[in-house]
Amino acid sequence: MEKVDVIGVIPARYSSTRFEGKVLADILGKPMIQHVWERAKQARLLDDLIIACDDERVASVAKEFGAKVALTVKGHACGSDRIAEVVNPLDVKIIINIQGDEPLIHPMMIDSVAQALLDNPKVGMATLMKKIEDSQLINDPHVVKVVVDKNNFALYFSRASIPYQAVNSDVKNPVYYKHIGLYGYTKDFLFTFKNLPVSRLEKTECLEQLRVLEEGFKIKVIETKYDTFGVDTPEDLERVKEYLR
Repeated sequence: MEKVDVIGVIPARYSSTRFEGKVLADILGKPMIQHVWERAKQARLLDDLIIACDDERVASVAKEFGAKVALTVKGHACGSDRIAEVVNPLDVKIIINIQGDEPLIHPMMIDSVAQALLDNPKVGMATLMKKIEDSQLINDPHVVKVVVDKNNFALYFSRASIPYQAVNSDVKNPVYYKHIGLYGYTKDFLFTFKNLPVSRLEKTECLEQLRVLEEGFKIKVIETKYDTFGVDTPEDLERVKEYLR
């Protein structure tokens, strides 16, 4: 089997609790998953790109627009489990987990995560952050915040506003970063991550990446100038349409 350095996998589940079939929702004449795939295809560092889905309806549509498709079992608890099923037989170094509900993903975001892992073989997992410009987002629990150490490894992810500015703090205008849920893993670490137990903090904040930190592993966080937002509801879909218009 041919060895590749980097593959992108787009997990695309049909049954979403808040928005059934959202990956096939129409955005200006194309299904949402096609927007994600077309943008990901522009990433320079991906040697291959696969849509991992659990439903023939998604597979059929994806094949129509030319995507490589892997049909997975339906019972996966999360996208990383679905990705692990797809990449298990592949000879690959790095896997980029590209969310199927992020139609505004920029190819440079994918490349920057891939590059971080290619540049440092000791890093097992990487993700993105974007400086928050709109102060209203700082206290929005739907916007996950991240704080990092001096080497840009994650210290913590939270739905709360971190860092908290104390009343007697002399820091003027602290900087807040939004976490963008695009992940890269080495193949070895993906399977380590998959087998970690669900952690206390993960259950508290409903943030899967916290199990990595709670087990003592590191996550490299790369700052990006590009922003994106996921589609969780029909209202989010309209927002994306308006943005693209």
